[in-house]
Amino acid sequence: MKVSVIRIGNSRGIRLPKAILEQLHVSDSLELEVENQQIILRPLPCAPRQGWDQAFRKMHEEGQDTLLMPGPEASEATEGFEWEW
Repeated sequence: MKVSVIRIGNSRGIRLPKAILEQLHVSDSLELEVENQQIILRPLPCAPRQGWDQAFRKMHEEGQDTLLMPGPEASEATEGFEWEW
């Protein structure tokens, strides 16, 4: 398939047909690689919750994984709790 290279500001780009984007389930991003004088575009894997485990570990290391409000098992009574804005 032949596509035109178009000017986008100081850069250049190509337009990908809607049918190809839908076929590959591409939304906003692609992986781009240059190999043997070829430009290779690949859809990014759609792994739900990808990277969450590293983010949770970092939160724990930084002490940011504390409860914002006591749960029902906490010794403090939750009745009459008022939110502070």
